[in-house]
Amino acid sequence: MSKVFSAHAVSVNGYISGRTPDGAEEFGRGLGDAPMLFDWYFDGDTPSRLFDGFNLDEPSARFFDAIAARVGAAVAGRTTYEHSSHWGGGSPHPTAPLFVVSDRPVPEISERQTLVTTGVGDAIAAAREVAGDKDVALMGGGLVTEALRMGLVDELILHQVPILLSGGHSFFQELPEHVQLRLLEVIPASGVTHLHYEVVR
Repeated sequence: MSKVFSAHAVSVNGYISGRTPDGAEEFGRGLGDAPMLFDWYFDGDTPSRLFDGFNLDEPSARFFDAIAARVGAAVAGRTTYEHSSHWGGGSPHPTAPLFVVSDRPVPEISERQTLVTTGVGDAIAAAREVAGDKDVALMGGGLVTEALRMGLVDELILHQVPILLSGGHSFFQELPEHVQLRLLEVIPASGVTHLHYEVVR
């Protein structure tokens, strides 16, 4: 059976964006001259087999491509969709179709993207149907938190960058109860540590 998972780059204290010197929030960037949370995508000498333009170090490339190869469909929340410039009308994954969850109209949505207005559960169900025997990748902290509340997430992958950000946007939102995780693997790499967890039910 296919799995539902989320993979995201985070600071050690769990932020996915920091604040710029003028107080604005910038997705993936730390404060001032702090490094980008996504620098490790481009700082290596091993090209990704799946993502054009991604050059990672060898451990990251091996892990990243293995995870990306599992994806048959992606689900993103509205905020992540907006912050990612609508992925140019495509998807965050080169081959997987994208489902966007929003309770209000999305005039920018393209024919290659599917809007779901009835909630995270329905979006994941639709994505699983399209994904077939492949997995569904979730994008967006609010969406992932809601899916965790509903018991729909099987795995979490945190690409942890060695920095403590002084503020910004936290990946996880408040949960009504604890969620226990089981560590499956740890992949140390240049500029990032990949932490692969299973959600314990």
